Amino acid sequence: MLLVEDFGVWQDYIVEKLREIPRLRVVDFAADGLEAVRKAKEARPDLILMDIGLPRLSGIEAARQIRKLVPEAKIVYLTAETSVEVAEVALSVGAEGYVLKTDVDSDLLAAVEAVMSGARFVSQHLIS
Repeated sequence: MLLVEDFGVWQDYIVEKLREIPRLRVVDFAADGLEAVRKAKEARPDLILMDIGLPRLSGIEAARQIRKLVPEAKIVYLTAETSVEVAEVALSVGAEGYVLKTDVDSDLLAAVEAVMSGARFVSQHLIS
């Protein structure tokens, strides 16, 4: 798994939460969109957790490029962006999940499990 997050404390928190899924292993980190594209191309992860508001290249544009380079990777956004319109655009580029950072405690593990089993996941607070 590739974790793309530009805020170090948040990155550490996500890694700690992901330890609850024993078969999941973070193989690399990226702190901006351009680095995410490069590392996805090199590591070819099966799962990418990515913020939308990234430096140098947005998470949406990074996902667009990653989708072309590593089509088998499953992408889950982990973001503070609560706009339904932004979520629709983000999911339209081929992402399988959208988790609000405010819902990370309740939704992150469920999103990862759902996406890895072939389903789509969107935080309930976004759709309710």
